[in-house]
Amino acid sequence: MQEVPDKPLRHGYTTGSCATAGAKAALLALIEQAPQALVHIRIPIGETVEFVLHSCSFTPLWGEAAVIKDGGDDPDATHGAEIIVRVSFRAEPGVGIDGGVGVGRVTKPGLPVEVGQAAINPVPRKMIRETVQEVLDQYEIEHGVDVLVSVPAGEEIAKKTLNGRLGILGGISILGTRGTVVPFSTAAYKASVAQAIRVAVKCGCDQLVLSTGGRTEIYGIQMYPELPEEAFIEMGDFVGFALTQAQRQGIRKITLVGMMGKFSKVAQGVMMVHSKSAAVDFEFLAQVAIESEAPDELVAEVRGANTASQVGDMMAAQGYLRYFERLCERCNLAGLEEVGRDGFDRIETVIISMKAELLGKSAMVKSSGNGEMGYE
Repeated sequence: MQEVPDKPLRHGYTTGSCATAGAKAALLALIEQAPQALVHIRIPIGETVEFVLHSCSFTPLWGEAAVIKDGGDDPDATHGAEIIVRVSFRAEPGVGIDGGVGVGRVTKPGLPVEVGQAAINPVPRKMIRETVQEVLDQYEIEHGVDVLVSVPAGEEIAKKTLNGRLGILGGISILGTRGTVVPFSTAAYKASVAQAIRVAVKCGCDQLVLSTGGRTEIYGIQMYPELPEEAFIEMGDFVGFALTQAQRQGIRKITLVGMMGKFSKVAQGVMMVHSKSAAVDFEFLAQVAIESEAPDELVAEVRGANTASQVGDMMAAQGYLRYFERLCERCNLAGLEEVGRDGFDRIETVIISMKAELLGKSAMVKSSGNGEMGYE
């Protein structure tokens, strides 16, 4: 039977595009004193796209329109959220933009929006401002408008994002640089990691604890309770990217916390550790077992294992904890290879079990004498 090709993945639209569409519809409703059913806006990648409105209302003082965020075939935390925009006239010219209920407010430096402002990023602000100004020019209206963006469920949605860690409180961010959401794109997550590192630097951190997920981050927090919350960053699968960003931004001390599955890949120099990006190399894991003086029968079991976690369980059950130390040592070396031998003053790797129990750790530090990296 011939395989049916996969259906092309459907793109969605960013919260920034939704807010821009809502602003245009609200302003048209205010000017025309008539409800709008749909609007067209131009997005940053140069396309003109249509938005069907969820609701639209008006009075002589304001217009209001709502758009439902559609994430396409890559739904994120904001997929399905209602984004409401209210536009009102003001005496002075220009376009004022602010966030209402459910739009976060920036409380820490290091973000592209100043402290105290609504978390509406520069590109969405530009989109809203230019789109609204086009409508004002079209109708030859000389006075300005105020645009208020709200997301009724934003505060609850924000709990599923990194906003709290970044110091964005009270709701979600209005984001987007392309205008569209690219299915399964890694760009958004990488951007959030880079942003989190910038915030940490601005807050005075010189040590970061980079984890692959929630459980590993909790373990890192327990290891270093004295560090501020900004120092703890979920890098996900983007190990190499996070290390490079940290090094470029002047971080000198790094701790990596993860589990067998992902860190068995890092140990052999794989810096993007998603399951679809690189398979577990059981021959490599067997070689590390040989170096750890495991018996031949155990080495054979490692070669025949199904998962890296299973290998970890085998080695731990038989007391070969040196195995995990060797993996951690290799992770440190691979990290230094990624950023350069002088990239950090200290790099540490910690591997924990699925039950959040320590399996092994190793640290390398720069000697005060010759500046070479050596084991702590």
